[in-house]
Amino acid sequence: MDLKTIRLITTGGTFDKQYDAVKGELTFRESMIPRILSQSRVTLPVHLDSLLAVDSLVMTEEERMSIVHNALASVEKMVVIIHGTDTMVKTAKLLEGNLPEGDSHVFVFTGAMIPYSLENSDAVFNLGCALTSVQLLPAGVYITMGGVVYKADDVRKNKEKGIFEYV
Repeated sequence: MDLKTIRLITTGGTFDKQYDAVKGELTFRESMIPRILSQSRVTLPVHLDSLLAVDSLVMTEEERMSIVHNALASVEKMVVIIHGTDTMVKTAKLLEGNLPEGDSHVFVFTGAMIPYSLENSDAVFNLGCALTSVQLLPAGVYITMGGVVYKADDVRKNKEKGIFEYV
């Protein structure tokens, strides 16, 4: 089987945050994706595109549209987007609403509730699910969190429970 390249777009979110001992807060430095791919022994061809490093709660509509345009312009047909969980559904729905008719891309959003840099993070598992899902799903826009794959218009984040669930 000929392995096709997957585009992996990072936009920030909890996934890539690291604890800054001086400021006493979680901040962005460098993407953890290369380290995770190496640690997980991923052999898939991956094109990493570090587009943004922002918390999705402060993401502007211009930044959100930048994600949409970048994803749609991808020459790779399999695209994983690392995004903050608080507004991931909003961006996924925006992308879905801007899909040209007959678009053949598979877009899979994922993120993390706990940063990769902290103990008990779900980042590695969620990325693994996204990398597998993007290879198996038909064209469309999806979100995978906690081992479940959702259609973009069929999911919400339950902030009280700290999980994603079907609408």
